Amino acid sequence: MDGKGSSTTSNDNLTPPPIKLESFQTVSNYVKALLNTPTRLVDRVLARSLDEVELVEVKKQSRHEMKKTLSWWDLMWFGLGSVIGSGIFVLTGLEVKEHVGPAVVLSYVISGISAMLSVFCYTEFAVEIPVAGGSFAYLRVELGDFVAYIAAGNILLEYVIGGAAVARSFTSYFATLCNQESDKFLIKANGLANNYNQLDPIAVVALTIIYIFAMLSTKGSSRLNYVASIIHVVVLSFIIIAGLTKADAKNYSDFLPFGPRGIFQSAAVLFFAYVGFDAVSTMAEETKNPGRDIPIGLVGSMILITFIYCMMAVTLCLMQNFTQVDDKAAFSIAFEAVGMRWAKYIVSLGALKGMVSVLLVGAVGQARYLTHIARTQLLPLWLARVNQRTGTPINATVVMLVGTAIVAFFTSLDILANLLSISTLFLFSLVALALLVRRYYVKGVTTRSNFAKFIVCIALILGSSAASAIFWSKTTNWIPFTITSSLWFAGTLGIWLLVPLAKKPKVWGVPLVPFLPSASIGINIFLLGSIDIASFRRFGIWTAVLLVYYLLVGLHASYDIAKAHKEKKNQPEIDTELKLDEENNVPLSVMN
Repeated sequence: MDGKGSSTTSNDNLTPPPIKLESFQTVSNYVKALLNTPTRLVDRVLARSLDEVELVEVKKQSRHEMKKTLSWWDLMWFGLGSVIGSGIFVLTGLEVKEHVGPAVVLSYVISGISAMLSVFCYTEFAVEIPVAGGSFAYLRVELGDFVAYIAAGNILLEYVIGGAAVARSFTSYFATLCNQESDKFLIKANGLANNYNQLDPIAVVALTIIYIFAMLSTKGSSRLNYVASIIHVVVLSFIIIAGLTKADAKNYSDFLPFGPRGIFQSAAVLFFAYVGFDAVSTMAEETKNPGRDIPIGLVGSMILITFIYCMMAVTLCLMQNFTQVDDKAAFSIAFEAVGMRWAKYIVSLGALKGMVSVLLVGAVGQARYLTHIARTQLLPLWLARVNQRTGTPINATVVMLVGTAIVAFFTSLDILANLLSISTLFLFSLVALALLVRRYYVKGVTTRSNFAKFIVCIALILGSSAASAIFWSKTTNWIPFTITSSLWFAGTLGIWLLVPLAKKPKVWGVPLVPFLPSASIGINIFLLGSIDIASFRRFGIWTAVLLVYYLLVGLHASYDIAKAHKEKKNQPEIDTELKLDEENNVPLSVMN
C-alpha cells in the first residue's frame, strides 16, 4: 500500500502547476489580447517547439503517464486493424462502377505507394518523438505552432469523418448479413437535405460500444483488435481464393473503360482505404521500444495491406463485369451473382469484423491526438487528463465519440469519403514537408546561404506539385506535366546536391532523403487535383472555422503559455533542454 501511495505522490509531483491564461482572466484582458492579435499571430507563426518539450513538459499536463504495454506485434495488428475496413469493401465497388473499371488495381497501387511514402515519414518522427500527439507534435516542432494547429483541426476532422464513414458502412454490411437491402436499416428524414437525410441509429450504437471499450484499456483494445484482425485476414484470404475460382477473363476485356484519368480520380478517393495507419503513430507513447517496434509495425503492416487490396480488387473484377458491380456491398453481391449465395454471409461477417477493428483503432488514435493538442492548451486542458486507473484519456475519448456519432447519424458515405481524402492528403503532405525541414534546416547550424537554397528548392517542389494537380483537373494535354515534373525533379535534386544535411536521425531514418519525402509531397498534392470541387468547398469552410477559433481563443491561449515559458527561460535553474524554442533559437545543449 505504501508503494502505491508513493507512486501516486511521485506522479503528482511531476505535474507542473497549471499555467494561468492571462488573456482570459478578465474582460479587459481579453479585449487587449484581441487588439494585439496581429502581433501575437506573427509570434505564433514563427514559434517552434523542441523534441524535449513535447516529450517531457507537454506530457506532464496529463498528470498521469500512459502505460507502455505495446510491442511491434501489437502495432502490426493495430496497423492491419486500422486500415482494412470499409474502404476496400464499399468504395471499391463504387469506384469500379462509376470511375475506373477493372483498372481499379492500378488505383490501389498508386494510392498504396502514396500511403507507403507517408508511412516512412511518419515512422521517423514517431521513433524520434514518441508522443500521443502524432503529426500534431511533429508539425509543432518543425513547422511551428500555427501550422500545427491548422493541421490538428484537419486531423480531428479526418478521424471524425473516418469513424463516421466506417460506422455507416457497418450498417450496410449488417443489413446484408441479415439478408436485407444495404439501406434497409436507415431511417428516411424527409425534412433534411439530400445526403444528410438517411439517419443511421445502428452506426451510433456500434460507435458507442467500441468507444467504451477503448476507454477501458489500451492493451485490452489491442487484444480485441488482434483477435478480430486474425478472423478478418482469414476471411480476406477466403474472398481471394474462392473468388478466383469463379474468375472469368472476359470481364477484363475492357480494362480501362474510363481512360487514364479515371485511374487517378479513383486513386484519390481510394486513398481513404489506406487511412488509419497514422493512428498507430499516436500509440508511440505507449510502445515499449519505439526505435525497433514502430518501423516494423508500420512498414510491415502497410506492405501486407497493399498486397491484399490489389488481390481483392483483381478478384472482384474477374468475378463480375464492372458494369454489374454493386456500389454498396460489392463483394457480397459478387459472390451471389456467381452462384455462391452462401459466401456473401461470410463476406459480410468479415467486413463487419474489419470495421470493428478500424473503429477501435480509430477511437484509440482520435483520443490521443485530442489529448496532446489539449496538453498545449489550444483546447481546454481537461481534455488532456489521463485516467490514473485505466491509463487512458477518457475525457478526450468521450468528446470524439459524441462528434463522430453525430456525423455518422446524418451524413452519407460518399460525402464522407471525398472530404476525408482531402484532409488526409493535406496532412500527409505537411508531414513530408516537415521531414525535409527536420533534416535540412536547424537554426544556428544551417547557414543563411543554405537556407535560401533550401527555400528555393522547396518552392519548386510545392509549386510544381500544385501546378500538376491544377493541370490534371483542367486539361488532358501531357506537355504541361513534362514541365512540372522536371521542375519537381530539379527542386529535389537541388536539395540533395546543394543543401547539406543539418540533422541526422538518432535511431531510424527514412531512406533516400530528399527523394522519398519529396515524392510523397508530389503524389499527395497531385491526387488532390482529382477530388471534386464541392469537397474542396467543405474543406475550406472547415479550415475557416478553425481559423476563427484560433484567432479568438487558441492564439491567445498559446501566446500566454509561450510567455510563461519565456519567463521560466530567464530562471537559471531551469534545464535548457526543457525550454520552448519561442524565438526559434535551438539551445546549445540540443545542438551538441
